Amino acid sequence: MLNRRFVLSHPAHFIALGAGSGLSRFAPGTAGTLWAWAVFLLLQIWLTPFQMGLLIGASTLVGWWACTLTARHMGVADPGAIVWDEVVAFWLILWLVTPTTFGGELGAFILFRYFDAAKPGPVRWADQLFKGFGWRGGWGILFDDLVAAFCTLLVMALWRVL
Repeated sequence: MLNRRFVLSHPAHFIALGAGSGLSRFAPGTAGTLWAWAVFLLLQIWLTPFQMGLLIGASTLVGWWACTLTARHMGVADPGAIVWDEVVAFWLILWLVTPTTFGGELGAFILFRYFDAAKPGPVRWADQLFKGFGWRGGWGILFDDLVAAFCTLLVMALWRVL
């Protein structure tokens, strides 16, 4: 069921599956985050920080719709192939830590992937808070990654202070 045809069959699928990056057989969340990183670097060329912030806000709302619909079409409440949650959360991280070095971005990537995959403490809580299908479940797909982004930013801020 999950193939290029499914990705292209509806705009929500294309968005939720990160333009196909979620089809990766190995670690789709990591593939989606890498795709997000590459796209962010390209968007930085053309967009001001303010415009990037607006794009992230709009992408969160559009992603909520896309994740809700795609999960329903797949018949799975929180499918691993949906990576728009990683995309929006990692864009938020990169936007808030910019300007930084490649090492800073790489550190953000590693921290975010840890928080998203291992789901310690608050991320696990957020992952279990909104479950199911419909708008509540669609928000749940995004919410735990936004909490993982917050945890990443918190660790990075503490690192800079110490």
